[in-house]
Amino acid sequence: MNTPSMARWRARTLGRAAARLAAAGVLAVLSACASAPASAPGFPEGTGASPYGQFLAGRAALNAGRHADAARYYGAVRTLDPQAAGIAEERAFVAALLAGDVPAAARLAPTSEATSPPNLSLSRLVRAVEGMSNGKARSVRGLLSPESAAFPHRSATALLAPWAAAMAGDKEGLLVRPQSPGDRIVDVFGLLGQARLFERAGRFDEAETNFKVLSGGDSPGSAAVLAYGGFLERRKRPAEAIALYDRLLAGDPRNASVRAARVRAAAGRAEVQPTLRQGAAQSLVPMAATLIAAGQEQMGLAYLRLVLRLDPEHNGAWLLVGDLLESDGLADDARAAYGRVPASAPEFPTAQAKLAWSYQRAGDKDTALRLARAAAAGGDVEAVINLSDLLRANDAFSESADVLGPVLSASPPDWRLLYARGVSLERAGRWPEAERDLKAALALNPDEPELLNYLGYTWIDRNENLEPALDMVRRAVSQNPRSGAMVDSLGWAYFRLGDFPKAVTTLEQAVELEPGDPELNNHLGDAYWRVGRRDEAGFQWRRVLTLDPDPKIRADAERKLAEGLGPVPVPASRKP
Repeated sequence: MNTPSMARWRARTLGRAAARLAAAGVLAVLSACASAPASAPGFPEGTGASPYGQFLAGRAALNAGRHADAARYYGAVRTLDPQAAGIAEERAFVAALLAGDVPAAARLAPTSEATSPPNLSLSRLVRAVEGMSNGKARSVRGLLSPESAAFPHRSATALLAPWAAAMAGDKEGLLVRPQSPGDRIVDVFGLLGQARLFERAGRFDEAETNFKVLSGGDSPGSAAVLAYGGFLERRKRPAEAIALYDRLLAGDPRNASVRAARVRAAAGRAEVQPTLRQGAAQSLVPMAATLIAAGQEQMGLAYLRLVLRLDPEHNGAWLLVGDLLESDGLADDARAAYGRVPASAPEFPTAQAKLAWSYQRAGDKDTALRLARAAAAGGDVEAVINLSDLLRANDAFSESADVLGPVLSASPPDWRLLYARGVSLERAGRWPEAERDLKAALALNPDEPELLNYLGYTWIDRNENLEPALDMVRRAVSQNPRSGAMVDSLGWAYFRLGDFPKAVTTLEQAVELEPGDPELNNHLGDAYWRVGRRDEAGFQWRRVLTLDPDPKIRADAERKLAEGLGPVPVPASRKP
């Protein structure tokens, strides 16, 4: 079983593949990027280069995520050969947008009806956002017709149109609820936008009706809660706002934005009403998040650039931009994005955590820990938790456990923090303390598969409490049958109980699920040895050495290759 990563709960991970640059007809202009030749980046930029060379260089840069470079290369095509401008026009538009140069993207935006429908819709959206950013909403409102917009831009067009109407002074148009039949995003966030615009128009009862609909139910979204809470604060009803925040915090106690809102309301400082540009920016965020969640990260990045053109201080958008750039290997650009979040913002600890992990991934562990320690010095809970995670990643297990002590003692028990500390304590060799934390975490969340698997596996590996441990890992596998680590735990339980044939069958399944895991291959070698398949056992142990195992697993495999396995151990007491 692999040691679980706490960071898996704390940061969204983004896949990285060139193919995602174009999917389902979205940004179809990028579909040619996947086959750019390796030599393309070497083409010089300047009057002596060929238009075709610049085109290839732009294609390679776009494929690599170097959007600003791509925009320059495609611009050079038009300079060198005006007759070839059409070839690069759409690509230059997309590259400028992804690079965050929305004014340039608006200038380059294609308008020909020969343009692909998705890109023509995106072109209209970009030009509308640029006009709204420059105080020219009246002249660009015609670009925001949802009926003429192609997927996936129809939703964004519908959500943005009322804000453009408000900027243009259209008192009736600004109150029209966006419509897009069957579109859940427009249904929900159109109602939220309408509530905000009702408030601006002084129609407070209608605004509150919308806010109540959105913030009701068992699990309201934080966007709706924050919007309604801000409304209540401005209406001089802070006690109601605090009750609303407390309700959400009861289920999500570490929501930094809601915690900050509660502190503000308790201090009697009402939230300042967002400007029209800020409201327009907020209307585009749901589409950006939806696209990213659906694997359309490049299109999501394009939308985030539009959000930031309207509201350059939207901290959540900067965090997401940083995540996307980091996933594309653009660490410096990602760090610059994280650095845009000011120290006064609720999102600052998250930004610092992402910045620290960026340096950690780059191998600069000293800088990563320095940043994490500085962020945690102020006592922010999220910053302290991040420091603990980072210490664990650097094998400083005892310190990782100890820094969580004040957090756990100052707040109601959180099974995730107990689990995190339990893992660190177990890795530090402080087993009695680790077992206490893991049991306490499981008492709070008895069906959590990660917990069941970790405590169950650890008991199995220690040859303790084997039958309850077997039941625990079975429950974990039933919830995650495709998890190689959990299937390995089950196979190792059979091994420890002496059922070697069943261990072989189960551990083979685990290795099929995660063939590159050295610990799983090591376990399978042990099982093969016990059933007399010595050659296959040796093969598995040799394979372990090719999979970059940690020093402990490497030494174990080397010893077994030299000596084989010793006698079958006698299982410990099967009583809990």
